[in-house]
Amino acid sequence: MITTDIKNKITEAIKANRGNYPSDAKHAASLSVTTSVYSAIKNGQTERVLSDANWISIARKLGVSLRGEMEWKIARTETFDFIMTQLELAQTGSLSGILCDIPNIGKTFTARHYVKTHPNAVYIDCSQVKTKLKLVRKIAAEFGTNSRGRYSDVYDDLVYYLRSIENPLIILDEAGDLQYEAFLELKALWNATERCCAWYMMGADGLKEKINRSIECRKVGYTEMLSRYGDRYSKVSPDDGKDRARFLMGQARAVAKLNAPAGVDPADIARISGGGLRRVYTEIEKLKRQQP
Repeated sequence: MITTDIKNKITEAIKANRGNYPSDAKHAASLSVTTSVYSAIKNGQTERVLSDANWISIARKLGVSLRGEMEWKIARTETFDFIMTQLELAQTGSLSGILCDIPNIGKTFTARHYVKTHPNAVYIDCSQVKTKLKLVRKIAAEFGTNSRGRYSDVYDDLVYYLRSIENPLIILDEAGDLQYEAFLELKALWNATERCCAWYMMGADGLKEKINRSIECRKVGYTEMLSRYGDRYSKVSPDDGKDRARFLMGQARAVAKLNAPAGVDPADIARISGGGLRRVYTEIEKLKRQQP
């Protein structure tokens, strides 16, 4: 049962997300609701306009937790500043790039935050849409274009829309999980939207290894695709082991300092986490739940 409080939280998220779309109709389409339902929600109506399943679907798309959510402040870590700068440069210049780095340093968090604060930017978790059809339909759905018709129509409508709006950006997280046909389709999409759309791939070192291995094996499409994404891999964390450890602990302390409960030493949380930001979040959540 979706309570009224949760519906109100979702409604606030809908309002906050509206600025990323050029019209109510496009925003409604991205949320998979009709314009009449969208209008009702926008005007404050939450009862009998959507099923619980529809509310849950919108909550998932907008990242709204259905349980109690603790306040989380954004720390300007090295990873955060680096990726935000790269994404802004990519979007304003319709450029493309690839970031390959170790996990658990804040790549996904930063990308999701960027999309929330910049219009015409979408975030795609490629681990959930590994095939060509699912990937393209997901991108189309995020932009609010036709995503359920014949695939050729979905593709053509998406290309037309990307070439029509101002500075679109598509962030492809966990890109190493994509199947071969999906990679080839990304190359085709890049060709069709050249100088009109920015593309930014992110992944762990496995993405870099996958692309390089495919190029060495002369697998069709990978050399061309890498060239379209700048012919290089970006990286935030240092290569040297000691420098990397300092980098990780510095980020963990910065996040803990902003979010840990009063009286808790951020250095202790950083030490327990080993520098991993997911562990930092878990430890802080645990401490806050223990508070009266």
